[in-house]
Amino acid sequence: MKSTRQSQAWYRSINLARLLLALVLVSNLYAALGFLFSPQQFTAAYELAGIPGEVAVAAIGLLFLMWQVPYLVAFIYPVRHKISLLEALIMQSLGLIGETFILFRIPGQHAVLKSGITRFIVFDLAGLALLVIAWLIVNGIIREIERKNGI
Repeated sequence: MKSTRQSQAWYRSINLARLLLALVLVSNLYAALGFLFSPQQFTAAYELAGIPGEVAVAAIGLLFLMWQVPYLVAFIYPVRHKISLLEALIMQSLGLIGETFILFRIPGQHAVLKSGITRFIVFDLAGLALLVIAWLIVNGIIREIERKNGI
């Protein structure tokens, strides 16, 4: 009986971790696909123009899309693929740190550009918070499994 309750609790916890990962994954994919397929909507925010600006924004969208691979792998089964979850967590952290560094390099007269980078920072900070919670849930499950199995 206790084992069944424990299994149900692990299942709920795994699904919560998946939900958190899904929120980050979907929001990242939404941004990636927007940049990739509608780059003209974003060029002005980054002080870019014309075809070169659209190509630059679309290329960033493609990079965003590529970067989602560990998020997707972790989503499939976060306990089994905890390394992918860790990779996603590190990637999200690096994005946040890098964007913050970039923000402080932008001179004050570029308010629109600063606003665009600030949106990335807020976006990545929210994603990082969700990934940290997912990481804590997954590690708690792993520790409990290891304790139960005497590892």
